[in-house]
Amino acid sequence: MATKQARVSWKGDLESGEGTIEQVGSGAFGPLAVSWPARTGDESGMTSPEELIAAAHASCFSMAFSARLGKAGTPPERLEVSAKVTFAPGTGITTSELDVTGVVPGISEEDFLAMAEDAKENCPVSGAMKGNVQIVVKARLAS
Repeated sequence: MATKQARVSWKGDLESGEGTIEQVGSGAFGPLAVSWPARTGDESGMTSPEELIAAAHASCFSMAFSARLGKAGTPPERLEVSAKVTFAPGTGITTSELDVTGVVPGISEEDFLAMAEDAKENCPVSGAMKGNVQIVVKARLAS
């Protein structure tokens, strides 16, 4: 079992205040500025929890998909994954849309799509969102 951590500071009220992701346990990044406007559309060089969730979902999905492809005997040469996470003020996070293009020798389009759906359903970040967020995956093999 692994526990991950982050430390954030916040100054001011919600709408005009701003925060900083001071550090993460790994030291991989930080400080990063966060703000309410970054959540609602005006990034102004700052990040948001949703942007970080998009990064987490894309990376988790790519690992889960790669594992499934490898176990099937068709490891990917490359997977290009993006995630778009939608936040609606007053409602919360409503969707996470994954988009993957893969270079995977020896696999059929049908099997590629089936494994992408399986990875979407079973990656741990998807599991954390299940029941609260609509998760969609669009997958295609590179030509």
